[in-house]
Amino acid sequence: MYKQKTWKEKLESDKGLPKIVKVEGKMTKTWGDKLLIAAPMEVYKEMEKIPKGKLTTLGKIRQRLAKRHGATACCPTSSGIFAWIAANAAEEMGKSLPYWRTLKGEGEINEKYPGGIEKQKKLLEKEGFRVIKKGKKWVVEDWEKFLF
Repeated sequence: MYKQKTWKEKLESDKGLPKIVKVEGKMTKTWGDKLLIAAPMEVYKEMEKIPKGKLTTLGKIRQRLAKRHGATACCPTSSGIFAWIAANAAEEMGKSLPYWRTLKGEGEINEKYPGGIEKQKKLLEKEGFRVIKKGKKWVVEDWEKFLF
C-alpha cells in the first residue's frame, strides 16, 4: 500500500536536483541555453532569507538561483511547486518560514499557500503591508517598493 509522503519528506526529497538542462530550438528565446531545475530545499532557503518588512517574488527567487548555478533561467513550474511544498512543510513542521512574503508576479498573493488568501492577507497586514483587491486578484499595494 502506498503511503503519502509528508510535506517535510517532499521538501527533503531532491530526486537528483538541482540540475541544469540544455535548452534547444525555439525555447532558447525564452530560457536561454541552460535551464536550472532547482531542488525544493533551495527554494525553501531563499524564502527563508526574506526579512521582515520586505517582499520578493518567485521570479526574483528564480533569478537568484539561476545566477548561483550559472544557468540562464530557472524553471518556473518546478519552482512554483517547490515554493508550495516549502510553505506547507514549514506549516507542518511548525517552522517560521515567511512564505507569505513570496508573491506571484505583479505582487499577487499566492492562493495555494497554507490558509489561502485570508491567512496571507492577515500575515502581510500584521507586518504593515496593505493588501488590496485588483480585479479578481489580491495584491500587496506598492509591492515593488519593498522588494528584497
